[in-house]
Amino acid sequence: MARGDDTVSEVDWRHYEPLDLTPILAGALDAFYEHGFHGTTVRDIARRVGLTVPALYYHHENKEGVFTALLELGTGDVAWRVRAAAAAGGERPQEQFVNVVEAIVLHTTQRPQLSTLDLELRHLSTRNRRRYAARRKEIEDLLLGIVQAGVRHGVFTATVPEETARAVLGMCQSIARWYRPDGPLSPADVAHRYIDIALLTVGARPGPDGRGASTAAQPPAR
Repeated sequence: MARGDDTVSEVDWRHYEPLDLTPILAGALDAFYEHGFHGTTVRDIARRVGLTVPALYYHHENKEGVFTALLELGTGDVAWRVRAAAAAGGERPQEQFVNVVEAIVLHTTQRPQLSTLDLELRHLSTRNRRRYAARRKEIEDLLLGIVQAGVRHGVFTATVPEETARAVLGMCQSIARWYRPDGPLSPADVAHRYIDIALLTVGARPGPDGRGASTAAQPPAR
């Protein structure tokens, strides 16, 4: 469930509760996950929840309206978690970076049905795509600010922070293309691996605990 800014510091961003969805949204989420946006019909959603098509239209304008409601839920959920993760890192850019990457990866693996909606954005109208792009830009800007701070403090060596932040974000979001909850990797396993990769991407070397040790603090090779 999405949280407001005033509760970000009071909740555990690593904790996931079952989604609180209306029957229509729950049925639609299952349908979109199984068949994609194009392969899902309004009639299919209505059948899953025991409604007539006109009754479903009473609650949502059309199939895109249902899809957009779910997308808003997903983007709101990851946004507050990312903000809380960054805040938990205090003033330490590297800790903030590790937390934010972990938050994004955990959202992708703990909420796989919501995360796969990102792969269907081409079906949205221009107006709705812009709304989603604005939320994604918020997360990208937060991550960029952390990378830039890390470069200023000498803990990251990324030469192109903007592209680096965008690459890290895209890499984490792409997990939705292959991750399956019944697979061999747990959400924590995936998060640990991607933290390692992300730290290398910004020019920091992962330490024994996976939290990273700056390459800038290492003596030069001889």
